[in-house]
Amino acid sequence: MLLASLLLKMGGYGFLRFSLSMLHEGSLYYAPLVSTLSLLGVLYGSLSTIRQIDLKRVIAYSSVAHMNLVMLGLFSYNQQGIEGATYLMVGHGVVSTALFFCVGVLYDRYHSRLIRYYGGLVTVMPLFATAFFAFTLANMSFPGTSNFLGELLLFLGIFAKNSTVLLFSTGSIVLSAVYSV
Repeated sequence: MLLASLLLKMGGYGFLRFSLSMLHEGSLYYAPLVSTLSLLGVLYGSLSTIRQIDLKRVIAYSSVAHMNLVMLGLFSYNQQGIEGATYLMVGHGVVSTALFFCVGVLYDRYHSRLIRYYGGLVTVMPLFATAFFAFTLANMSFPGTSNFLGELLLFLGIFAKNSTVLLFSTGSIVLSAVYSV
C-alpha cells in the first residue's frame, strides 16, 4: 500500500518540482522521448494488466499505467496537463490504497488473491463487494469519481500539446475498463 499511495507519487512530484522547474531546457529537449516512453508504458502496462490473475498484480500494474499517464500530463507543459497529473496522483493514491486494502481483507479471509475464486463474493459479502466495486470504478476513472477529473484535465492537456499522442493514450481508457471489469 505504501508503494502505490506514497512512493510512486513522490516520483511524480520529483519530476514536477525538479525536472520541469529547475531543469526546464533539458526537460523540453527530452520531452518527446519521455512522452514516447510514457505512451508505450501506458499501453504495455494496460495490456500486461489484462493478463494478470492475481488481484494485487492487477492493481500494481494498473498503477504503473496510471503513473505513465501522469508523466504524459506533466510533459504536456500546459496548465491543464499539469493540474490533471496532480489530481490523478492524489486520486490514484487514495483509490489504489483502498483497493490494496480490499485485496488484503479478501486475502485474510480466503487466503487467496486469485480472481477466479471470487465469483460469488456479492452473495457472501454484499457491503464489501459494493465498496470494492466503487473503488474499482474509481480506478478506471468512471465519471463522478476522484480520478475522472484528473484524467479529463490530463487528456485536455495532452490534446493541446499533441493530438497524435492523445489518440494513442486514450486507448488506455478502454483498456482500463477491460482489466477492471
